Amino acid sequence: MVLEVAPQRQTPIVTWEKLPEDFILPDDPVENIQQPPLAAALTDALGAADRIEPSMLIGSNFGLVATVNQRTVVKAPDWFYVPRVLPIADHVVRRSYTPNSEGDRVAIVIEFLSETDAGEYSIRPTFPYGKLHFYEQILQVPTYIIFDPHTPTLEVRRLQDDRYRLQEPTAAGRFFVPEIDLFLGSWYGTRLGMTTHWLRWWDDADNLLLWSSEQADLERQRAEQERQRAEQERQRAEQERQRAEQEHQRAEQERQRAEQEHQRAEQERQRADVLAAKLRELGVDPNRLT
Repeated sequence: MVLEVAPQRQTPIVTWEKLPEDFILPDDPVENIQQPPLAAALTDALGAADRIEPSMLIGSNFGLVATVNQRTVVKAPDWFYVPRVLPIADHVVRRSYTPNSEGDRVAIVIEFLSETDAGEYSIRPTFPYGKLHFYEQILQVPTYIIFDPHTPTLEVRRLQDDRYRLQEPTAAGRFFVPEIDLFLGSWYGTRLGMTTHWLRWWDDADNLLLWSSEQADLERQRAEQERQRAEQERQRAEQERQRAEQEHQRAEQERQRAEQEHQRAEQERQRADVLAAKLRELGVDPNRLT
């Protein structure tokens, strides 16, 4: 009797080698027209909130590299975030990123759900490796997020004991992402003419991080409100000037009337003096006439 023993899977040997200069990166098109705007909106909000540092690396459809059993593996997630990378020469264009060799490990990966093979959930443990397996077991990305804007469905997985665990949302339906100290959630609206469910960031005070276009709109609204307030102040100042002018005119009219009354009184006094003088010339005491 022969006892068959299932072969034990060997732990892959992972090394962190920069991509060779002659390596031909895959040039596959994105799966649908929504993916680039969805990814760009995530980065745009961080930039508008001044939360992007020069040392960070944030990319979309950009090659993340690992060497597994001496074979180069490249995955290009829809969006990823690395908190700190080593600088490169000014004249060099970064073609890819190899964690540990070129900086920190990748902290966040976001994939937008494919309409074809749902490869975002693939745990294929052999070359070229499924996405979930690659991010979990090889790159060991702390936070892996899958978003379907059509449903919409947002799943956040956190690496715990070398395995991804689904996280529970807050009462507001959002997920805290500690690597970037923000909450992530779905938001329905329009950006750049496209109306769909977007991924948006919120801070711990429940403030939505605005896109640059929203910030520009808000600044325009504030500028218009300031212009209106300045116009109202100008109108109030003009009204006050007009009231002061009217008060001045009324005071001048009162002064003129008082002057006229004084002149009339003076004229009456002078006439009385003339009359009194004439009476005295006639031998009449004017004081006895009163």
